Amino acid sequence: MTNTSGDAYPLADTMTTTVAAQDGATVLTVAGEVDLATAPALENAIDAILSGKPAALIIDLTAVSFLASAGMATLVAAHQRAGATTAIAVVAEGPATSRQLKMTSLDQVFALHSTLEAALAALRQR
Repeated sequence: MTNTSGDAYPLADTMTTTVAAQDGATVLTVAGEVDLATAPALENAIDAILSGKPAALIIDLTAVSFLASAGMATLVAAHQRAGATTAIAVVAEGPATSRQLKMTSLDQVFALHSTLEAALAALRQR
């Protein structure tokens, strides 16, 4: 399933999301820019996944080139909505994503991994 935010936000076509199941987890792969214009589409994608109450959700930001505060707020909100039902892990590596998450101490809010493989391994050990 690929979703772009082009419907409600005509200028916001710089982000795509793809959902797949892998090793018992739902993986949401995000590509492009996550900013004020595209964050609502990311939030909708996360909400759709969480409504199915998966055991684990991995949000893979490896292909994200820009992560604004609106995107970080969306990640925090997702973590809060998931509660105890769904374990959430975030994959982020590099200056565009992991640096911001660490600078804002969000790596203390949810599990932050540098690769999808590391996130899957950590979830298997739960």
